[in-house]
Order: sequence, then C-alpha cells, then structure tokens
Amino acid sequence: MRTAKEMGIKTVAVYSDADKDSVFSRFADQAICIGPAPSSESYLVGSKIIEAALSTGADAIHPGYGFLSENAQFAADVEAAGIRFIGPRPHAIETMGSKLTAKETVKPFGVPLVPGTDHPVRTPQEAQQVAESIGYPLLIKASAGGGGKGMRIVREAGELENSFERAVSEAINAFGDGAVFIERFVTNPRHIEVQILADQHGNVVHLFERECSIQRRHQKVIEEAPSAVLTPELREAMGTSAVEVARSCEYVGAGTVEFLLDDQHRFYFLEMNTRLQVEHPVTECITNVDLVREQIRIAEGHPLPFRQEDLSIRGHAIEIRVYAENASEGFMPDTGQLTLYRPPIGPGIRVDDGVEEGQEVVIHYDPMLAKLVVYADDRTSAIERCIRAIDEYHVSGVHTTLDFGRFAIDHPAFRSGSFDTHFVEQYFDKEALKRTGTLSKESLAELAVALLKRAPSQESPNSKAPKPVNAQSPWRNRNQH
Repeated sequence: MRTAKEMGIKTVAVYSDADKDSVFSRFADQAICIGPAPSSESYLVGSKIIEAALSTGADAIHPGYGFLSENAQFAADVEAAGIRFIGPRPHAIETMGSKLTAKETVKPFGVPLVPGTDHPVRTPQEAQQVAESIGYPLLIKASAGGGGKGMRIVREAGELENSFERAVSEAINAFGDGAVFIERFVTNPRHIEVQILADQHGNVVHLFERECSIQRRHQKVIEEAPSAVLTPELREAMGTSAVEVARSCEYVGAGTVEFLLDDQHRFYFLEMNTRLQVEHPVTECITNVDLVREQIRIAEGHPLPFRQEDLSIRGHAIEIRVYAENASEGFMPDTGQLTLYRPPIGPGIRVDDGVEEGQEVVIHYDPMLAKLVVYADDRTSAIERCIRAIDEYHVSGVHTTLDFGRFAIDHPAFRSGSFDTHFVEQYFDKEALKRTGTLSKESLAELAVALLKRAPSQESPNSKAPKPVNAQSPWRNRNQH
C-alpha cells in the first residue's frame, strides 16, 4: 500500500473481524470487512474479495503472500470479473503449483533436477522399486505440498512403508491430494532461491539470489542476500536456470525459483513460488529495485525498465522474521497483548511490521509479527548491524523469535557461512538462548524485585547507598550482547 500511494494509486484493504483494528486496515484509503475470523469464512473466500473490489471500483487485486496468492482458480475468477490480477496468469500458477508438473515442465529447458520420479508413486510396493533404483536416503514429498507437510525422509528400507503411508495421509489431510513422489535426499543442502521478474513483452530477468537455509519445521526464519557461498559463475548459472524456469511456463510478474545446493555446489530445481516472497526486502536492498512497484507496472502492461546487464549487487542484507513464538519451547506459537512494542531505528534498518503496541496477537493466522531487515556495505557489517537492531527491538506480552535470531546470526557457523538447512537441529537447543544472556520475563521480574529491595528507602535519606551491581549482573551481561 505504501508503494501504491507513492504511485498515486488509492488502496482498498479487505479484513476479517479479527483484523478490524489492524494497522493495514487503517492504513488503506478504504477498508471492507469480508467475514468472521476463520480464514475459511473470509480470506479464503475469493468471491467475497472480488465482490469488495467491484463494489469499491478497484481495478486490480494484489494477492499478498498467503491464503489465495497461489490459487489458480482465484486468479482466473479475478480476470473473469474484469479485474487485473497482480501476478502470473492462472496456467502458470497451476503448472508450478504441482511439483510433479513443474518438474515435467522445466525438464526440456535444461534445468537441473534431483534424481527421482517424474510421476506419482501410488503404492508402497512401487515406492520400494523406486528406492532400489535411486538408493537411500530418499525423500517422499507431496506433489501439491509445501511447508514440510506430506514430507518424509527415509534413511533405510525398514522405514519406507510406514513413511510412505504417513506422507500420503498428511498430503490428503493438508491438500486434499494424496499424490506423492520420491527423489534422492540431498544431504547437507543449502536452500538458495532466485528472484525473477517477467513482463508481458517476453522480457525476463533475475535479481540474484537469497540464502534461506536457516529454517524451523521446513519454514524460513532468516534470509540474506547475496549468499555467502556462491561464486560469480555459480550465481550466473543459477540465475540463468531461474530465467528458463520462468520461460517454461510463460511466467508474468514477480516470482521466486527455489533450488537446493549440495555440499559439492551442485544445484537442483526445487519449486517455483508464483508470488512475492516474504523475504523480498533483502533483494530490494541489494538491487535498489522496488519489487511491488514493478509488479504493479507489469500488471499495467509496461515493459521492464531495465535489462539483465543493468542489474548488480550492492552491499549485503539480512532479514530476521519476528514470529510470536517461543523458540526455547520448540517454536510454539504464542498469543497475548503487546504491552510493549518498540522496533529499532537508525541507518540501514527497515522494519516491515503489521502490529503496534497494545494490539492483541491472536491464534487465527500466521504468527509473524514483523520482518527486521538490515543493510550494510558487506556481510560482516550487516551481521553487526543486525545484532545491534535486535538488541534495540523491545517486545513484551508475547514471546518472539528475536532471541533465536540473535543466537543464529552470532553463531560461528553463520558468521563463517558454513551452515545448511540442518542449522537448528545441529546447533540449537533450549540452553542455547540462556548462553546468550537472554532473560525470561520471569527472571526479569525477579531481578527487578531484588533491585528494588536493595534501593535506599525514602524514609532513611541518610542511609548508605547500595553497593554497585556486581560485574556478573545479568543486566550487565545483557548489555554486553
């Protein structure tokens, strides 16, 4: 909406009952309630969104990140209503929405693929035959899936049948589609994704890569651009493959092509996200390109204002996703009122948030509160700036993943660039946060009471001042981090 306003475009927000007092609903020029809190009765009902657009005279719909953003039928319904969909055409969304169809589509374009099946595997017996041909470890994946659902790693033959049946069951429950496929499990992989833009005139460019390997439950929590391990040659090869993926489905708009990079620096196509990514700000920082502006311009029919040779990487950017989750308790979502909310400010700091002090954090939707993005001239400076920003970010009322973010980016593995998607499993546990000097709300309360007891009484003005706080004070330790 900020970008739209800068372009002179008025905005309309749709919101559910749970979001009636949200920042985004007040920021828009106009806001329309589309139903109760459950997303199945509001944000997932495309007809209500289209009706809101028609009733307010809106001529385009930006689908955002989640809900219907990658729903081909919704995109088709928007176009059928005479409204522009700020995203790819329905056939591209449908093609890339199925991992099997996507693999089949990109294969003729020379895009590297992980060895495995290019068709659904129907029975445990068929899975056994596939396993014998590609070997262990292997990965069973839901064709229509995402977010780690319907996914099982199988390390030996004895695990295969049970893992297969569980993957199929999860896929049916999560996506209504039990189709699964099998591919070789890439050990020690890094998750590298490439941002692309494609206009309606056949022009396609890539805007370099983002490193997204630090994840919990197969979902990203920290991203950076550029990656610390890509050589110029590898960057060019991955960028070229991403462009070919876009061409394979006649893609239009902003999209992200995701790859796995193994420990031998061989890369394989994973999937394509047919929308803007949550982590797109790090790309904007290093390229100085407003991706939302380009999305809107492409939807209006304009050609891209730059060519591949016009783009270059400048500096380094890191994004920390600030979730309302308790990292020390397995990243469990948390709810409550934000009794204190003070994001950091200063040079090179950008906070994209959707909350404010006093707001209630509810259970209905994704627990992400904000995205903390820092930019600096180089990676080391970006890490130090990010640590400073996290230390200045004050949130009370709910647990957040800020403490985990600080632990992760200050870890030797992250600083050296020697990490992969198993970072959390390898390095993180409940005790890790305690070693960073982070205090729980209960510990802070106990410490405050202790300090108050040691303070001089107002009734005894001649009493001696209390002794200085010990050098091992957790307050002092906290400031040192």
